[in-house]
Amino acid sequence: MLRLTHGGAVWLMVAVTLMWATAGVVTRHLAQAHSFEITFWRSLFTMLALLVILPLWRGRAVFSQIRSGGRELWISGVCWTVMFTAFMVALTLASTASVLVTMSLGPLLTALAARIFIGHRLPARTWLAIVVAGLGIAWMYGTQLMQGGDTAGGSLLGTLVALCVPLAGATNWTVVQHAQAKGRDIDLVPAVLIGAALSTLATLPFSLPFKATAHDLGLLAFLGVFQLAIPCVLSVLCARVLKAPEVALLALLEVIFGIALAWLGAGEEPAASVLTGGALVIGALVFNELLAMRGRRATVADDALPSAH
Repeated sequence: MLRLTHGGAVWLMVAVTLMWATAGVVTRHLAQAHSFEITFWRSLFTMLALLVILPLWRGRAVFSQIRSGGRELWISGVCWTVMFTAFMVALTLASTASVLVTMSLGPLLTALAARIFIGHRLPARTWLAIVVAGLGIAWMYGTQLMQGGDTAGGSLLGTLVALCVPLAGATNWTVVQHAQAKGRDIDLVPAVLIGAALSTLATLPFSLPFKATAHDLGLLAFLGVFQLAIPCVLSVLCARVLKAPEVALLALLEVIFGIALAWLGAGEEPAASVLTGGALVIGALVFNELLAMRGRRATVADDALPSAH
């Protein structure tokens, strides 16, 4: 098993966010593959990669964990399915910046879910962050609505689809925490494999007839293996060393890297409304997590699962 120092985990998490951030720019270079077909191939390549990686890492026992994991494990798997599928579909409908900014709401939606469904108390800083981030998202959505036209409509639909990712993530965390409170430990690693398999099956009927070229399949294989499967495993290793606020802060680099790569690599310049709304969201998250790292007594509601989409 890889032994990570704290500094090593920080740099590895930075590399993980950079790998996650390649989704937008790579998707923009696809030639023929359409929305659900993109999701199908990426999920399929992710599943195949995990079928190789997980037994090497965890042993063949990982498959028995799937059979004996119980209802919560499968609910978690369905949540991963939603995250994998909604993310790629959203990228085909909206700009990379809009999708990434919307997804960055994950930690705050998770905190809200903990308050509503588990009863965890939230510190004042988190409530303030939720309000400020909400204003940022409202500004971004509202501007898209006022623009009108087919392009704006597609962009708004894409950001709404992207919202399914943090909502599913918050649901996933709540289910896992609820199970752990009852003494049942849910292993998220086999749940990710379940999510990839279910996403592959769910999107297959909508992917036919296949239109992806050999060039597209190469890019989609890259997304499945190097943008999702490998960083998914590495993020679990990092989360064992880093504290939750550290993981949440470092995960925000995906937004910065993703927007920059799409801008430089695909000429996708983010709209001013997205930059303004994104600045409010990211600023609120950074403020919240920095205060959490200053030695304040952390609550379970401050925890954030490593992102994977």
